[in-house]
Amino acid sequence: MIENRELNVDDYLAMFRRRLWVILIPALLTPLVAFLFSYALPAKYTSQALILVEGQKVPEGYVQPVVTEDLTQRIATMEQQVLSRDRLQPMIERVGLAKGANLDDVVDEIRQNINIEPVITDLNQVTTGTRRKKSGQGSNVPGFYVNFTASNPRQAQQLCNELTSMLLQENLRSRTQVAQSTTEFLSHQVEEAKRNLDEQDSKLATFKRQYLGQLPGDADNNAKLLMALNTQLDATTQAINRAQQDKAYTESLLAQQLAAWNSSQTSSNPVALERQLSDLQSQLLQLQARYTEDHPDVIKTKADIAEVKKKLAEINDASAKGTSAEAKASASEPPEIRQLRLQVHQFEDVATQAGREQKRLQDQIKLYQGRLALSPDVEEQYKLLTRDYDTAQKFYQELLAKKSASEMATDMENRQQGEQMRLLNMANLPESPSFPNRPLFAGGGLAGGLVLGIGLALWLELRDKAIRTEQDVEAALEMPILVSMPWVGAVDANGNGNRIWNRNNAGGADTQEKETVEV
Repeated sequence: MIENRELNVDDYLAMFRRRLWVILIPALLTPLVAFLFSYALPAKYTSQALILVEGQKVPEGYVQPVVTEDLTQRIATMEQQVLSRDRLQPMIERVGLAKGANLDDVVDEIRQNINIEPVITDLNQVTTGTRRKKSGQGSNVPGFYVNFTASNPRQAQQLCNELTSMLLQENLRSRTQVAQSTTEFLSHQVEEAKRNLDEQDSKLATFKRQYLGQLPGDADNNAKLLMALNTQLDATTQAINRAQQDKAYTESLLAQQLAAWNSSQTSSNPVALERQLSDLQSQLLQLQARYTEDHPDVIKTKADIAEVKKKLAEINDASAKGTSAEAKASASEPPEIRQLRLQVHQFEDVATQAGREQKRLQDQIKLYQGRLALSPDVEEQYKLLTRDYDTAQKFYQELLAKKSASEMATDMENRQQGEQMRLLNMANLPESPSFPNRPLFAGGGLAGGLVLGIGLALWLELRDKAIRTEQDVEAALEMPILVSMPWVGAVDANGNGNRIWNRNNAGGADTQEKETVEV
């Protein structure tokens, strides 16, 4: 191939015509060799079973499923569980694959020859795309194939059935176990939450008993009660003042009445002396309640009492023993004085009762004032306890609802009303080997032969330095063509119609034959 020039379509077609057999021979021989080579490889048979995935029979609006893992991930997990050495060993011993072979090698061979692939349909792809757009998870797979490859068709069918049964059992066991484990875990959490709620409830009840009447809800009532107590205290204080004023006024009237009545009585009248003795004794009792025995008023009053007693004794000795009761009665105090004395005692009782009521109201006011003063601290502690209690109660209620849902889901799984995997097609008995695929081998040989032929043709063209066209002359000599002459010698074509240099050695002379000659 002459370098330093551009090739056009005619050049490529000329190359193809020149190297046609170089391309066709490998393209025809290589598929035949590959097809014959496929007979030398050991045949393998693939048995296939179809498992249908049925959805939950109870609507999810009523019972939420416990197992929410994506089906493809769950199938991969089940495959790992089934293909474990402990799970495969009983099956291998039952089928008799371990005779004269290493158990680990048999397990590895089973793992390499099994293939699980989901069933993909157009509706499935549409549904899966919609779910991924909405929720971003999972694939709605209607089922999956279980394929197993072996050198014997009967063995492939038997092992495919065994592995399919193990997958179905593993699915049922795993779903039931997950549901039961979830229910047990939630039951334990509910018990813990119940104990925590009881503790918070006990703390809150103790706090309420300790601060009874001082809780945040009692602040307004305490303020209203405090206002009412202050009003009652004012009324009681006014009643005491009125009673004391009335008592003082009545005592002044009594003193005037006594003075007028005493002036009308003679000093030797026994009744007057007895009344005077009674007044002095009352006065002495009042003085003794206020002063000591050494006080001058107390000493003077005692002396007056002794003198009155002395006069009264003299009068009694001198008077006749037959003095009638009518004479003593006629000398007693008048009704006005007795009425005034009764009013004085009544006012004293009213003042005493009002004083006791005043003391009680003052104590109550101090109590409610203390409650109002402690209200901010009590309210803060109460808020903390109430918040902890509400959190514990909400958590307990949520766990209780989840436990109830989990129990329903567990019962649904036990009744096999949830998602189920059902064997739709049992493992078939393969009639033809799945490997080697002889048409595929032939097609691969054809592709390889074409690549080999094209590669050889390109290699030969790159090594070919022949000059066939005017463009080759210009590219080789790097000089323009000035004159073109018609061909005058014999034509020697090499199959493409292009004339080439032909060297004639007859007579020792070189004859240059070419269609174009550079001058």
